[in-house]
Amino acid sequence: MTTITLNNGVEMPAVGLGVFQTPPEATTDAVSEALRVGYHLVDTAASYGNEREVGEGIRRSGVSRDDVFIESKVWISDYGYDSTLHAFDKSATKLGVEQIDLVLLHQPLGTRFELTLDAYRALEQLLADGKVRAVGVSNFQPDHLERLLAVASTVPAVNQIEVHPYFQERELQRLHQERGITTQAWSPIGGITSYRGDASRSTFNDPTLQGIADAHAKSPAQVMLRWHLQEGRGAVPKSTKPARIAENFDVFDFELTADEVAAIDALDTGVRGGPEPDSVDLEHFGMPIPEP
Repeated sequence: MTTITLNNGVEMPAVGLGVFQTPPEATTDAVSEALRVGYHLVDTAASYGNEREVGEGIRRSGVSRDDVFIESKVWISDYGYDSTLHAFDKSATKLGVEQIDLVLLHQPLGTRFELTLDAYRALEQLLADGKVRAVGVSNFQPDHLERLLAVASTVPAVNQIEVHPYFQERELQRLHQERGITTQAWSPIGGITSYRGDASRSTFNDPTLQGIADAHAKSPAQVMLRWHLQEGRGAVPKSTKPARIAENFDVFDFELTADEVAAIDALDTGVRGGPEPDSVDLEHFGMPIPEP
């Protein structure tokens, strides 16, 4: 599986380059290298502060714009109908494009959910106007999705959430499947487990993952990405190192057995590495997104 067909028929590359916490000065080269290797999706966000460099990396790569799937996210500070429409303009200008392939609401704003709903209405308008090819959400939990779906005209194409072997969100993924929403994993190889919690127990040194990797002459990271693909998820691993960027894309030439997939499924701890979605509010997480 190299692409995933979204619920509106748009084809989204299954594996993309993530640029969360990638410094702007490193982003352009990372994006250019990823596209050179064969990636066709780049995932960024207004709050990452590197959309301009993502756009420059795409242009420097020499890859046609038509062959690159660009994904970005609106930050909570820009929620609200008019504010979200303007947020798209800011992102598109920084990226240097007229159309963005997929735009997500970055977080549910639980304390001001009416702003979340207004922001999603704006995404629906952008979709109707042809300024985006698909719309979705990120870090939404089942209750957030149900509240959104009760009033939305468009079912989100994607919910980008934390998923890796140690945190699998199975209930949420079942809801996605029922509603036709694609699960896209951030921190798909569990990088967040390296710097949150017990550093001695990371996905990168997990004996189960290492054993499966040895059996396929692959790395644990490649095994985790293959696991996502075989379970129907998209994934956006991040790296700025050319060797790692290439390694993370070299996952289409082997297949995990049913027993190996089951063994990875059994690693779930239920412990989230990122912030609790309902803890994200304007008071503590609000920040202005600069104009272009």
